[in-house]
Amino acid sequence: MSVPLTALPDTARVWIYGTDRPLASPEREALMADLRAFVDEWTAHGAALRAGVEWVEDRFAVIAVDEASAPASGCSIDAMVRRLAALETRLGCSLLDGTRVFYRDESGAIEGCNRAAFRAHAASGTIVESTPVFDPTIERLAELRAGELERPVARSWHLQLTGHPAGRS
Repeated sequence: MSVPLTALPDTARVWIYGTDRPLASPEREALMADLRAFVDEWTAHGAALRAGVEWVEDRFAVIAVDEASAPASGCSIDAMVRRLAALETRLGCSLLDGTRVFYRDESGAIEGCNRAAFRAHAASGTIVESTPVFDPTIERLAELRAGELERPVARSWHLQLTGHPAGRS
């Protein structure tokens, strides 16, 4: 059962998928319509999931589920990933590439690149500790609401990619 993200508790589990490129308005509308239809019918072991989907920062699809009402199962998560894979094919974009790193460039635009390119940008000084990065690995709606999706490199796991001594284990 689809609900607005604002109706879900802070404890709701989230999955965040970034597109490898900005989507044109018709593409974005098609993506969100498809994801809303999926969430409307999303179940786990026959139980309807109380879930929502939202487009954030004009680059990220956020899917959240209130696991207090019914927890997402492995099969239900697999169904979500299959739906996203079908959307990738239909829209000609990447949503499931977990190696992509997102950051804001100096103009404020959101850029995405692979980890090797991110390291190279850090080595060249294009990316510094104050550069805003996006962390699609956050797990709870409370983190999204607290602004943890976007934060400076220095306060993110991305620091380990920069070669900065504080980021080394």
